[in-house]
Amino acid sequence: MRALTHGRVDAAAGLPKGSTSNHFRTRAALLDGVMTWMLDQQLSEVGAAFEVGSVDELVDMLTGLFAHMTGPDREVTGARMVLIVEAAHDPDLRTGLAVGRRTVIEALVPTLERLGARDPQIAGQTVAVCMQGLFLQELGGIDQLDPRPVIDLVVRGAVASA
Repeated sequence: MRALTHGRVDAAAGLPKGSTSNHFRTRAALLDGVMTWMLDQQLSEVGAAFEVGSVDELVDMLTGLFAHMTGPDREVTGARMVLIVEAAHDPDLRTGLAVGRRTVIEALVPTLERLGARDPQIAGQTVAVCMQGLFLQELGGIDQLDPRPVIDLVVRGAVASA
């Protein structure tokens, strides 16, 4: 997190020195810009993915999403996890990340409702928290586990609450 500076962003993007600070005047504005970009990138992938018709399809979709977000999209997912930790000390980041979480849950709720969840909002929060925990496990190298059985259990439990 400390390595994210205006100068390093300029250098990585091949921009003239000072370009980033012209658009994002403060470190807080830079962090907000990075967070907004990451949410836009990942939320565009997530929204349409919830158009499934069965629990098995939802488990397949979430497992595939997990593989994508910890494979080709690993760097962005890792950066989002770092922002979550940083948000413990930054209320502005907390607010932005909360918007992203609500957006994901709101996209998931209609699917869980169609699948019969008694409380689709709580079911959506449960699935979101599970996925976040799996991301932290995978990205941190804490434990190499197959996410499918975990996702399957959580989704079936969330829907079985009907």
